[in-house]
Amino acid sequence: MSFSELGLSAELLRAVEKQGYTQATPIQQQAIPVILEGGDLLAGAQTGTGKTAGFTLPLLQRLQEFPVAGKRKRVRALILVPTRELADQVADSVRAYGSHLPFRTAVIYGGVGIFPQIKKLRAGADIVVATPGRLLDHIGRGTINLRSVETLVLDEADRMLDMGFIHDIRKVLAKLPDNRQNLLFSATISQEISKLASNLLDDPAEIQVAPRNTTAERVSQLVHPVDRGRKRALLAYLVGSNNWQQVLVFARTKHGADRLSKQLDKDGLTAQAIHGNKSQGARKRALEAFKNGETRVLVATEIAARGIDIDQLPHVINYDLPAIPEDYVHRIGRTARAGMDGHAISLVSAEESKQLAAIERLLKTSIPQEVVKDFEPVETPSSPQARKPGKSNSRSRRGAKPAGKDGPRRRSSGRPGARSHNARAGKGRRSGSRKAA
Repeated sequence: MSFSELGLSAELLRAVEKQGYTQATPIQQQAIPVILEGGDLLAGAQTGTGKTAGFTLPLLQRLQEFPVAGKRKRVRALILVPTRELADQVADSVRAYGSHLPFRTAVIYGGVGIFPQIKKLRAGADIVVATPGRLLDHIGRGTINLRSVETLVLDEADRMLDMGFIHDIRKVLAKLPDNRQNLLFSATISQEISKLASNLLDDPAEIQVAPRNTTAERVSQLVHPVDRGRKRALLAYLVGSNNWQQVLVFARTKHGADRLSKQLDKDGLTAQAIHGNKSQGARKRALEAFKNGETRVLVATEIAARGIDIDQLPHVINYDLPAIPEDYVHRIGRTARAGMDGHAISLVSAEESKQLAAIERLLKTSIPQEVVKDFEPVETPSSPQARKPGKSNSRSRRGAKPAGKDGPRRRSSGRPGARSHNARAGKGRRSGSRKAA
């Protein structure tokens, strides 16, 4: 389906065309009509499915269709996101798609000076993209007024709950008018998300473009069993021998990310770390260097990697398995975006057997294992599904797509269906009390 078939305005279609898009993704095909009608929405979508445009385009059109009198800009749409990086990227998308419209966008998050944000808010903003903590800071200072908000978007709601933002979200909701449209987007639909949705949303349309807690179809997954002490050497070998130029590596801790990036640098691989202890400026510089190819390996912690949006990121490596199985889905969803294929590799030691088993139970499948020659572990991680006895996993991909080039190895130092919903044409800001989240 083309964007022109979705009822978008000429100004928005021009902006979409300028961004190089012609065909709408499944989440966009299903979400845009619902949002244009003014209804609430619960959307489950893998990252990289085009969900940002899925809510940004109809949000902008509704602001365009229902203009507000008065010169002073007031906040009419609030988009809450979990991280600074995601806030920047969503704000960039809002500005890009709204480039032919008169709306102003402000982005606010912590880790940077608050006074430039205050100046921006005082100048007036129609749309605010914010992280919960800094938004509450502005509310406390009286530098932002949310009484005119018509649309609330909770983006990556699952991650916000994981990061402990539920109390902050409730405080923000208490400052919003009852009469508003609510849009909730989440990569996974857990019991906590369902509970939040039931308290927040009013008779929502439900869209699920991928089965719950499944990984992107275009991601080939592979486990390399390896002793914990040889993970760094194996990582350097894989990147070097396969000549991978853009690799996102997940580490469990901030200290571990720093140490690993320095070790990879010594191995002759340009690497940088990105985590919560880094300043926002340093994080942005590291991400830009990774995007433009100056940095070959970006080592990130779970929270810092949220919001990393690179259409053609080919390789994601789990240096450490996540403690929460759902985080594995988030991590490998950073690759195989925008219709591209991607590879997700996990370096798994025997000590991580329980994490691997939990991930495979969540996915309801076994992840293929391959022992890399010269990196054979003393013990191999177990799986909840019994591997066939008498068969070695060594060099066996068991149906997985190739993770790298074929040929001999050498030593080296170093990505459906919407629930039917009632048409709500012409239905805009609704009256009635809103449940408290």
